[in-house]
Amino acid sequence: MYGDEEKSRSIIQSALFVALLAVSGWIAIPLGPVPFTLQSLFVLLAGAVMGRRGAIPVAIYLTLGVMNLPVFHNGLAGIGVLLGPSGGFLLGFVPAAYCVGIGYEQGKTWTKITGLCVGMILIYGCGLAWLMISTGMELWGALLVGVIPFLIGDAIKIVAAYAIADKLS
Repeated sequence: MYGDEEKSRSIIQSALFVALLAVSGWIAIPLGPVPFTLQSLFVLLAGAVMGRRGAIPVAIYLTLGVMNLPVFHNGLAGIGVLLGPSGGFLLGFVPAAYCVGIGYEQGKTWTKITGLCVGMILIYGCGLAWLMISTGMELWGALLVGVIPFLIGDAIKIVAAYAIADKLS
């Protein structure tokens, strides 16, 4: 009667996830060229809560950063961040949120867990590929710098995203 509730919900959720992504980028632990942040947790949650539309706030977040708003880790901004060593991880956020969303739209526990895991693998895959290209590192070196130090923390983020999304639904 007063409008489309689904659109309103999507707009509010998108604004919330853009804000959460921006704030979580300020909480960074430097681990070499790729910092440890909570951003991937909110990428996974965006897909889990919003379905495949969870890619929208992630894309908005990246667009704001490219437009020189200081939303990337430690308040960085600009296209240079995406062209730097961590740029592939950031770009991997969009397909990750989309795949998590597809998994959650299926509604089965195993598709939700698979979606979360595939989402994290997409972040790693995009990030690893770009880390190798942007720095000239070999595969093993890029794994040592851009993946291995984050595995335990990201496994915890997957569990946390599943538990939080379960409580929200």
